[in-house]
Amino acid sequence: MYRSLKSALLDLEKDGQLMRIPFEVDPDLEMAEIHRRVFDAQGPALLFEKVKGSKFQACSNLYGTLERTDFLFRKTIDNLKRVTKYKADPSRALKHPIDAIKAGFTGLKGLPRKRSMPSNLVEISIDQLPLIKCWPMDGGAFVTCPQVATFPPGSKKIMQSNIGMYRIQLTGNEYILNEEIGMHYQLHRGIGVHHSMYNQCDEEFKCSIFVGGPPSHTFAAIMPMPEGLSELTFAGMLNGNRFKYSFDKDGFIISNDADFTITGVIQKGVKKPEGPFGDHLGYYSLTHDFPVMKVNKVYAKKDAIWQFTVVGRPPQEDSSFGYLIHKLVEELTPGEFPGLVEINAVDAAGVHPLLLAVGKERYMPFREKKPEEILTIANRILGSGQTSLAKFLIIAAQDETCPNLNCHDIASFFTHVLERIDWTRDLHFQTKTTIDTLDYSGTGWNAGSKVIIACHGPKLRSLGTEIPDTLSSIDLIKNASIALPGILAIEIDPFDDYQNAVSQMDALTDKLEGKIPESLPLIVVTDHANFLSETLNNFLWVTFTRANPSHDIYGIESNTAFKHWGCKGALIIDARSKPHHAPELTVPDEIKNKVDKYFSIGGPFHNKF
Repeated sequence: MYRSLKSALLDLEKDGQLMRIPFEVDPDLEMAEIHRRVFDAQGPALLFEKVKGSKFQACSNLYGTLERTDFLFRKTIDNLKRVTKYKADPSRALKHPIDAIKAGFTGLKGLPRKRSMPSNLVEISIDQLPLIKCWPMDGGAFVTCPQVATFPPGSKKIMQSNIGMYRIQLTGNEYILNEEIGMHYQLHRGIGVHHSMYNQCDEEFKCSIFVGGPPSHTFAAIMPMPEGLSELTFAGMLNGNRFKYSFDKDGFIISNDADFTITGVIQKGVKKPEGPFGDHLGYYSLTHDFPVMKVNKVYAKKDAIWQFTVVGRPPQEDSSFGYLIHKLVEELTPGEFPGLVEINAVDAAGVHPLLLAVGKERYMPFREKKPEEILTIANRILGSGQTSLAKFLIIAAQDETCPNLNCHDIASFFTHVLERIDWTRDLHFQTKTTIDTLDYSGTGWNAGSKVIIACHGPKLRSLGTEIPDTLSSIDLIKNASIALPGILAIEIDPFDDYQNAVSQMDALTDKLEGKIPESLPLIVVTDHANFLSETLNNFLWVTFTRANPSHDIYGIESNTAFKHWGCKGALIIDARSKPHHAPELTVPDEIKNKVDKYFSIGGPFHNKF
């Protein structure tokens, strides 16, 4: 569909979905703040024509609305869904042979094509790139839309390559400018498998980083691919054109359609501090030691455009990736997770902190309704790839009483669960386990806990929407509000350490006993009750990004029976900020004021969106 990033931008412009910014803009915080303002206004894609300190243009917000994401892939998305449909159930091909043949032609578009090295590439250096810094505490400039390509040792077979979107730090910290860059990757990433293999051999670990190219190439780098399907195959099918590649004289893979390619060697046994970086949970990921890539060469097209995005507290531009992933893998979900109806990695909660799911109960349909098969499904979810990073997994059963249960209707899903949950039975913890690298709510880096909340059974209660009068007599409580039906937010003194917190929360639960009606089965302790209750997204973000299940879940009339913890009364989640949490993302006043001028009366963006 698109031969280049530029052709995609021109298509958006023709449709009125692109804004050119013709004046010079500073890549140090200013470009990112403009992007955030336009994204929040559901505005167009942006083309920064003059980036201070670089001769290259830059673009962002391509996927800034779901409608624009659909527009970019409007000619190919149905063809790709057709392929996933037949992969999920090959027997459908017998019933729909013509449709299956069309899927086969789409599959041919997925075969990468080796070509000669492009003639329009020029060699540049890292310091000539648009060095975009998005948040004030960021350790330097980062590549935020990279496509990182590696091969296993001894292979240049294109179908054995791994393409992933791993954070790349271009400047700052201890990196030698133009010679070294940082390579940040997290748990369950394909590059980690390759890295382990190279550590066991003498071969150098070559790596190429692509930026730009057709929009499908960027999206392919984050797509959780089914086993046996290459990211490059996916990129070609989604674009409707085969992925074209070559190798330079030093043996590094080049994407012939990318606007930029950075080649280099990941150094074995060498690590340097990487970060901080304002990340998609709405907090900074802090400085940690990560691998270093020694830069070999940097290539750019003569008219190259640098693609970037800005992440932060969701929703942001990258939220559209989750939307598109859901559309594409919907047919594959039952095959990957038997019994699973649907799944929702909640974007507003930072994706991995909260996973909602709907499953089927088919084990003993003649017995009392209680979680059985959905526990098997939940354990499979927590044992599979990216979904294994979920911290809170809430799963409910679909049956004849709720045939249309939908975990993407989040408020209704919480209502369904809280009307039926039995806190003495339905909590299942995993302690001292791995959690998402970007989640600092746990006991250490990548260390924390998980909880499965499984719901199946008849309605036990109606949910309340009023603050109990009995709370006024409890001096520990500074403020209270209703977040959702059945969910009470309570504001108490700030958290200082866990030793004091346990005493504090024990005292609170004792005082709440007998004063919380059954209609309020969930209580969230917070620093700012009104903020948490103001919007659904605030509730999701505060509650599930600031709590470590094993350490921060309490309950009224709690007990442990044969190592199973539960509570007879309301469940309590301590979602206060803790000293070990990463800082929240904020924009300096001087940057706000500078960008305000662009949007005020007489400014270039006034009344544009």
